[in-house]
Amino acid sequence: MTPLADRLARRIRETGPISVAAFMAEANAHYYASRDPFGAAGDFITAPEVSQVFGELIGAWCADFWQRCGAPDPMLLVELGPGRGTLLADALRATRQVPRFAAALRLHLIERSPVLREKQAAALGAYRPQWHDDFAGLPPGPMLLIANEFLDALPISQFEQHDLRWHERMIGVDASGENLEFRLAAEPLFEIPSGVMPQNEGKIREISPTAEKLGEQIGVRLRRQGGAALVIDYGYDDRPGAMALGDTLQALRRHRPVSPLEAPGECDLTAHVDFAAFARAARFGGATVYGPITQRVFLLALGLETRQKALLRHVMPAEAQTIETGCRRLIEPAQMGTLFKVLALAGPQGPVPAGFSAEAP
Repeated sequence: MTPLADRLARRIRETGPISVAAFMAEANAHYYASRDPFGAAGDFITAPEVSQVFGELIGAWCADFWQRCGAPDPMLLVELGPGRGTLLADALRATRQVPRFAAALRLHLIERSPVLREKQAAALGAYRPQWHDDFAGLPPGPMLLIANEFLDALPISQFEQHDLRWHERMIGVDASGENLEFRLAAEPLFEIPSGVMPQNEGKIREISPTAEKLGEQIGVRLRRQGGAALVIDYGYDDRPGAMALGDTLQALRRHRPVSPLEAPGECDLTAHVDFAAFARAARFGGATVYGPITQRVFLLALGLETRQKALLRHVMPAEAQTIETGCRRLIEPAQMGTLFKVLALAGPQGPVPAGFSAEAP
């Protein structure tokens, strides 16, 4: 049992079961505050670590939008959960030749982990970043915001359908009082929304009020001050009228899936992003919404193949293989190409972001 699991079990014995959201929030706060989880030596690898092309194309996307919205100066460049700073380091390097772009940017990082802030300072110190604990701490001004694999780590609540009622899924302890286990709240919380059929008995519904609140905050900010946001993550398809059903809570430790209750605080807890719910919240806040589209479609539209060919002209065979493997991993349907989705938000007066067509109804 991990120290956090022991502490949670003691809390549950004293005060009763806790929600999945409370468990996930506490476990991930402890996890990210105490380590660098990225890369082969960590627990998982994100797209910026897979290939430099990913960050370079995001940089091109940002510079293109900045130019087409009138090249505001200053312009906040914000990343939610910047990891080691790899994505922005690649993005800023790739856009050095864009006239006045670097000079206009003010770099702001939303990061609470002291360990990761040190990594970000090493990678991005030349750009004089400012750190914030949350989105609300940002100063005013138009912004370009990037959130790559950020929403999936936000807390979710889970509800299971029984007898045409939703019961919240909780974390309790077993008969020994030592081991954590899932259980259902005895009393139902609310009736099934219209349109959900009895055949969904036993199914799980997930919601993330934290993600939806953030979506609305971003929408309000873009409506009032302008700019754009790019959200990249794995999650549900945006099907009109569909409800996301299924248990997607998962844990990774040393690149292998483990039970979410096995080692809280020592593994990465995530859940699929409900892009439809996030988009609704952002639209309610006043943003114009584009997508989601698959990561494959997005990166190919931004010119991944052209950038790959340019890199291959100047490298040795061993490095060429690394570049080709990384690019394939980003776009292949069996890898990151279709599981990962890309959603863009913009202020109501802004241009259509690169890679997207007009807002979906």
